[in-house]
Amino acid sequence: MLFSLFLTFFKIGFISFGGGYAMMPIIQHEVSKNNWLTDEAFNQVVSLAGSGPGPIATNCATLIGFQTAGVMGAIAATLGMVLPSLLLIIVLAAFLYKWHNNRWFKSSFYGLKPVVTGLIIFAAIHFGMAGWGEAKLPITWQQIATILISIGAFVGIVKYKLHPFIIIVGAGIMGIVFFL
Repeated sequence: MLFSLFLTFFKIGFISFGGGYAMMPIIQHEVSKNNWLTDEAFNQVVSLAGSGPGPIATNCATLIGFQTAGVMGAIAATLGMVLPSLLLIIVLAAFLYKWHNNRWFKSSFYGLKPVVTGLIIFAAIHFGMAGWGEAKLPITWQQIATILISIGAFVGIVKYKLHPFIIIVGAGIMGIVFFL
């Protein structure tokens, strides 16, 4: 189990670009494939990982490892997740200065931007709609509240250029008002 956790998260850490939220679909696929957690438990892990300090993907790996194999599982999954980045940074740092003006090199990173954007949008839609299929009515008041908070956050950032901290605090307060 420990080697499987390490290898799975090493693979995810090695092939993933764009940050933690872009990795979520890949992590979820691997967790489902290996039957490590239920979908509900995975959503709870993502929520908890997102509320803690540090990168969400690393936090997810740690929590998934802990839930499947205890402390040693947490260590194995976390090492698997961070080791590829560490190795890649060491190798890239040695060559980056030499290649930073190369047209092919720049173009490859510009080509990754839409893929990363698509993965983040997929993760947002997937986690934003978690549990929607369980509703008996076409739409519940909780779903309406979630949509209103999302729209308010979007308008606050785009139209009023509010600082993200204000948006986060405001969304948290609205969550307390609507869901407590």
